[in-house]
Amino acid sequence: MISILFGGAVAMVLTLIGTRWAIRWLAKRGYGQEIRADGPTSHHIKRGTPTMGGAVFIVATIVGYFAAKLFTMTPPSASAILVLFLFAGMGAVGFLDDFIKIFRQRSLGLRSKAKLAGQTFVAVVFAVLALQFPDERGQRPASPFISFIRDIGWLELPAILVIIWILLLIAGMSNGVNLVDGLDGLATGASMMVFGAYTLICIWQFNQSCATANGVGAKCYEVRDPHDLAVVAACLTGALFGFLWWNASPAKIFMGDTGSLSLGGALAGMAVMTRTELLVLLLGGLFVIVTASVILQVGYFKATKGKRLFRMAPLHHHFEMLGWEQVNIVIRFWIIQGLCVVIGLGVFYAEWVTG
Repeated sequence: MISILFGGAVAMVLTLIGTRWAIRWLAKRGYGQEIRADGPTSHHIKRGTPTMGGAVFIVATIVGYFAAKLFTMTPPSASAILVLFLFAGMGAVGFLDDFIKIFRQRSLGLRSKAKLAGQTFVAVVFAVLALQFPDERGQRPASPFISFIRDIGWLELPAILVIIWILLLIAGMSNGVNLVDGLDGLATGASMMVFGAYTLICIWQFNQSCATANGVGAKCYEVRDPHDLAVVAACLTGALFGFLWWNASPAKIFMGDTGSLSLGGALAGMAVMTRTELLVLLLGGLFVIVTASVILQVGYFKATKGKRLFRMAPLHHHFEMLGWEQVNIVIRFWIIQGLCVVIGLGVFYAEWVTG
């Protein structure tokens, strides 16, 4: 427990201090956000706001994790290192996207094929490595089964399909967070809630692990490194707490694709490692809802040959077009996300009680 609290505290302090420094450094060099011409007109005043802030909480999370390991003199685990690799790797793809936007002074960065190729490469490397590194009990970081709260026994997949499944999960979550990142603090606050939930889930899984004496029969959890995953989740939560101080409305800095892609990758990585791949769709319900709004908008537009289901997609822009204040939208969407987390945790605990 000490390493969980220590890592989260270090990550939070680093982002509180580091983000302030990053704002000054980025602003001095003119590394500001480009705004889409087809977006809400109210966003044009945000042009020039420093971006790529996600790099700060990526560094803070990694430093926080290894500081916790040094503080407790315990070795890092394969599961935690792989989640951090996915987190940083997706962030690197997002960083290239953000840098091209700034360098070429346009709202579009990497070409869609190049961006997809980068995401695919990182995700495939993660998936392949996650199926390696068995511990003394034969448990690997990832499982060949599709999971909800535990592995679903009749949904075992061959290795190639496991890799494809993990790839789809990573692509879906990273692009989901990317779509939600459209208003000041929205994606930061929503992601912070989910990682906070994963901190609790991993602590519970550690206390009820099949690898310890506390694990009891069918109620125990077959997760390779639950305690270390709790440290990673706590570091992510703490880092986002610190970043939200500067990212809340009116935002002094944006996370950019550097942040949104990395957070989506980390969410998917935590889901894979904790055997909660389908539960993450409930825990991250806001990301699913917003992504669905884009899919529905595109599908309806094509089916009706030009009509729109929403005034603008993603969903939060629809409410902007209706005249809602951005702060009201963010707070109400946070409430929705909070409800999703509460329901997800309730389902997780109820499964254990009835198991």
